[in-house]
Amino acid sequence: MTDTQSLYGMPDEIDVRADGPLRIITLNRPDALNAVNDALHTGLARLWPRLSEDRDARAAVLTGAGRAFSAGGDFTYLDELRRDPVLRARSIAHGRDLVLGMARCRVPVVAAVNGPAVGLGCSLVALSDIVYMAESAYLADPHVQVGLVAADGGPLTWPLHTSLLLAKEYALTGARIPAERAVAVGLANHAVADPVAEALACAKRIAGLPRQAVESTKRVLNMHLERAVLATLDYATTAEEQSFRTEDFRATLARLTARDD
Repeated sequence: MTDTQSLYGMPDEIDVRADGPLRIITLNRPDALNAVNDALHTGLARLWPRLSEDRDARAAVLTGAGRAFSAGGDFTYLDELRRDPVLRARSIAHGRDLVLGMARCRVPVVAAVNGPAVGLGCSLVALSDIVYMAESAYLADPHVQVGLVAADGGPLTWPLHTSLLLAKEYALTGARIPAERAVAVGLANHAVADPVAEALACAKRIAGLPRQAVESTKRVLNMHLERAVLATLDYATTAEEQSFRTEDFRATLARLTARDD
């Protein structure tokens, strides 16, 4: 039976439910295609340590409410980050916490990519342990396209998932990566008709296996991930903070906001 009350004191933008030993985590801004605002970003930074501390949790499924997994950064939020150095510093710190929190989380996270996973959504997929994508879904990291340095999951982790050449292509161009292509190049495990059902079935299988063996094996594998992340994360976050203050970003955001209106 799934609990009817969200766990971990998360904001409304993140819904966490218990289903026995499973934790079902849903990005919950469906009317905005789960675009990331300050509350969602802050919640994600705090989520992973709380999941690790939940001793009843054996596996988790991460998905999005509605038609998208996540459409990336909310333009209004991005403009607030550009204008407010205090908010920007806090957000950059939270981004670092999010990346390391997912890399160090003891609980296996199975992503159910139910729709487009863009920007931070794409990063969440890259930092998950197993990835099921809807056949119509796609990944994209458009940080560079809007004038920002990508300091989270994509460029930090893609070279471990796929070739360095492909990681450069997708990070530098922001090109969409359809589900079948994502599977073919190693950025997802499976393209399926119902990613939530498949992810839940996978998470249930993992939850039924011996806990110490599962968690220690995940840790062994993620030591490679954490080492790669730590080698680049401080430079990446500093560069991203600087990119928020560039004229290129200001002009691109103004153009996108005008088009969105």
